[in-house]
Amino acid sequence: QAQLAESGGGSVQAGNSLALSCTASGFTLDYYAIGWFRQAPGKEREGVACISNNAGNNAGNTHYTDSAKGRFSVSRDDRKRTVHLQMNSLEPEDTAVYYCAAVWGGLYTNYDCSDHSFGRPWDYWGQGTQVTVSS
Repeated sequence: QAQLAESGGGSVQAGNSLALSCTASGFTLDYYAIGWFRQAPGKEREGVACISNNAGNNAGNTHYTDSAKGRFSVSRDDRKRTVHLQMNSLEPEDTAVYYCAAVWGGLYTNYDCSDHSFGRPWDYWGQGTQVTVSS
């Protein structure tokens, strides 16, 4: 059974950092792109970052939405079946439940991470981890 599990959430003060992890089981992470999403209370879920699978001409490409650019960094370690989201200079507006999701990228091709990616179907979702940033 394919599963994703987020960890690393918590409560921090504004300006501090958090590192989230997304660990995959039950499927081969190598062939999947991973997206990070978040949902704040009363708001719709939004994309944050995406990292493609390591195949094809643009292997492992990353994409960030405007809210994350310059502050967040996504990386992956397929041997450890884990994708990381490093979040720096956190702001109260970053408070949300953060989710990771996986989508098939291919054996020899990679998934094209872009703003449009976040609106497309994703194959697997994690349960989410809470991030709270206080001012």
